[in-house]
Amino acid sequence: MRAFVVLLCLSLSQMSYAADKAQQIFQDLAPALFQIRLIDKATSEKSSIGSGFQFSENGYIATNYHVISGYAQHPEKYVIEYENHLGEKGELSLQTVDVINDLAIVLLQGQDTDNYFQISQSVPDKGEDLYSLGNPHDLGMIVVPGTYNGLKKESFSDRIHFTGSVNPGMSGGPVVNQYGQVVGVNVASSGNQIGFLIPHDKLVILINRFEQQVEQSFTEQINEQLHTYQERLYSQILAKEWQTKPFASALIPDTGVNYIRCWGDSNADRPDELIFKAVTTCQMEEYVYLSDSFSTGTIDMEFHYFDADELSSSRFYQIYQQYIEDARAGNNASKEDVTEFSCQHDITNNNSNTIRNKTIYCIRGYRKYQGLYDILYLSASIDKQNKAIVGHYTLSGVNKQSAQGFNRKFMEAVTWN
Repeated sequence: MRAFVVLLCLSLSQMSYAADKAQQIFQDLAPALFQIRLIDKATSEKSSIGSGFQFSENGYIATNYHVISGYAQHPEKYVIEYENHLGEKGELSLQTVDVINDLAIVLLQGQDTDNYFQISQSVPDKGEDLYSLGNPHDLGMIVVPGTYNGLKKESFSDRIHFTGSVNPGMSGGPVVNQYGQVVGVNVASSGNQIGFLIPHDKLVILINRFEQQVEQSFTEQINEQLHTYQERLYSQILAKEWQTKPFASALIPDTGVNYIRCWGDSNADRPDELIFKAVTTCQMEEYVYLSDSFSTGTIDMEFHYFDADELSSSRFYQIYQQYIEDARAGNNASKEDVTEFSCQHDITNNNSNTIRNKTIYCIRGYRKYQGLYDILYLSASIDKQNKAIVGHYTLSGVNKQSAQGFNRKFMEAVTWN
């Protein structure tokens, strides 16, 4: 009982310290915090809101790309507006974007001041107390205490795992250490006190690149970033020696990268069903946001296994065909963003002649970002009477060379065991 009382006193003391520290940080840095708004010109109403913070003496403010993405895509439709801690409002100009790390820099003209956020030169220690600042749900600026838990596992693009409430509207706000130095930028929440932050080094890279940047349109910037991203992603995946793993009486690929995660299910617990079915889905849990209607930078794979010894061949292939017809692209895209899919049908064997497939390979191009494509591939085995494997993948935002390399590895890795 005595130990419990001591622990309770320590816990209350720590909470009191965190609250006092958060209040001090907010008082010191409130003038450099802003709500960032996207205003629809036609209605003069808010279209999206987020947060931002000044990081230099001459009015440069960091926020998330997704907060101002509407302006980057359609500058004729929107204006970017700020509101400061005093309730004063004004217009901001977009300077540069980083769609891969969901960052943007905007400028508040005439905001020369010594009161701005310093960016940390070191990474926090695991378990270190941090403070997230932002404007949740348009309710006003707040400070949320939390804990640094290192980088998120199974992620291709670095994200900090932050134990604290990062709510809608806080996107783009700074996360600081006890000295008020920025160590991350709010970007997403998974609920239950789990938030994700962009590491501060990504912002430093964007600032340095901006200082040396030649004049480019936002479309040109995004196009260049998407090409660099896909080259880095696929060079890593294609350099791996893919292994295979069991899937019922078949084999499917194991790419060897931890950011493509797989989940499985089957009806093995229902032996009375006429057809045995198993499914494995593998996908990246992150993507590159470009607009509300357009996302890219994903890899999705799906495998279906069927075994129906007691089912007629015609009924079996009806079910089998339905899975083929249900195949869809793995990313969001509108007709304004991409062309129609162009598809090629073929009958193929793998190099070892261990499986024969009917294959469909479809490709659609990006309208604004030349040289990038979405790929939809499906292979359906046709060499066993009442047993089949359907292998399906979609790639988004990939060049043709990378897509062909991925296809070769995939075809060789899906076979009978």
